[in-house]
Amino acid sequence: MSFQFDPRQYIRTIPDWPAPGVQFRDITTLLEHKLGFRQTIDCYVHRYFEADIDAVVGIDARGFIIGAPIAYELRSSFVPVRKKGKLPGETVCESYELEYGSAEIEMHTDALKPGSKVILVDDLIATGGTMLAAARLIEKLGASIVEVCAIVNLPDLGGSRKLEEAGYKVFSLCEYEGD
Repeated sequence: MSFQFDPRQYIRTIPDWPAPGVQFRDITTLLEHKLGFRQTIDCYVHRYFEADIDAVVGIDARGFIIGAPIAYELRSSFVPVRKKGKLPGETVCESYELEYGSAEIEMHTDALKPGSKVILVDDLIATGGTMLAAARLIEKLGASIVEVCAIVNLPDLGGSRKLEEAGYKVFSLCEYEGD
């Protein structure tokens, strides 16, 4: 099943934010546009409808916004990956490197069953650190990742390449070269 859609017409670029030289790809304008938002969700639903997905795992916080409606439409569960200290139950944690320092994300230990088929969702793939850490969390719980997906891929920052080199299939609705 296929559904073609290019969300770039709805994504705002903010130059020099949060630092000089950065071209920030702001998806809030996509989310605010009722047709653009619906087309975004529909694209993922059409892509994964026949894949028998058990769970959609969304990364804090924009991955929640797109992951939850995808899970609803696929009749699967939604599992949040949160910043450390935000989940109340027993969690599994993973560290990853940032440009200046490190961070940690976690998910509940009972969120996924071994053998579950999942898709991992976030708004954007840049350097890939958060996505790789989330993928490791999923695998720690014994689930398998069907695909890692995002609205925007910034391939020049190397994240999608790192994810592919780690053995994950990567899908994005659009790419911005030169960022």
